[in-house]
Amino acid sequence: MNTEARHPPAKRHTAFALVMAGLALVFIGLGTWQVQRLFWKLDLIARVDARVHAAAVPAPAPAEWPTVSTDTAEYRHVTAKGTALHDKTVFVQAVTERGPGFWVVTPLQTGDRGTILINRGFVPADRRDPASRPGSDPEGEVTVTGLLRMTEPGGGFLRSNDPAGNRWYSRDVEAIATAEGLARVAPYFIDADRTSNAGDFPVGGLTVIQFRNSHLVYAITWYSLAAMSIGASVYLLRRRPMDAS
Repeated sequence: MNTEARHPPAKRHTAFALVMAGLALVFIGLGTWQVQRLFWKLDLIARVDARVHAAAVPAPAPAEWPTVSTDTAEYRHVTAKGTALHDKTVFVQAVTERGPGFWVVTPLQTGDRGTILINRGFVPADRRDPASRPGSDPEGEVTVTGLLRMTEPGGGFLRSNDPAGNRWYSRDVEAIATAEGLARVAPYFIDADRTSNAGDFPVGGLTVIQFRNSHLVYAITWYSLAAMSIGASVYLLRRRPMDAS
């Protein structure tokens, strides 16, 4: 049987034109979604910028912990007062603008806000030992100011945290608290600011605040594909051969 008789050219053109029109609708939907994501990201950046530059407020108390989340509190400028538990400090692998080394994460025992993990800042590998930086671990009550950060569960650098081996690759609040036998620990940690420590270590204030925002490029790409699909569909319909009689 003749294939052309069963599927005339005109019908094939029409079917392909409908496929292109369907693709155009899909591309338009994807482009619109990216536009929505763009405005969400711009709003997030604006909110974070406002939090970072606002006056420091007390770190969330236990009653507020259930409401602390990335959307509501990440990068909030906060302050906390308490006693540093230097004997329970952990060192988390870090790569910073100063090179590779470790974050010095020390629990801060407060009176009414539980225990808060403080990322006191960065030290290179040769300054990990407290003996190499005399006086850098203050005794007694201290006040810490910095940015509230959410826990980083699991690990990092393609490696999982190893509490048993005391090897840490992310600031996993729950895992660190369990490993160090800490109770009533806040579900967040604080990145300390650039306030100088004795001997200039640890170095605080190295928080990187950067949001990848390629949504506009993606939106333009999807809308361009939609326009091309619509153009192809119109072209096919206009150039459709006449059905065989």
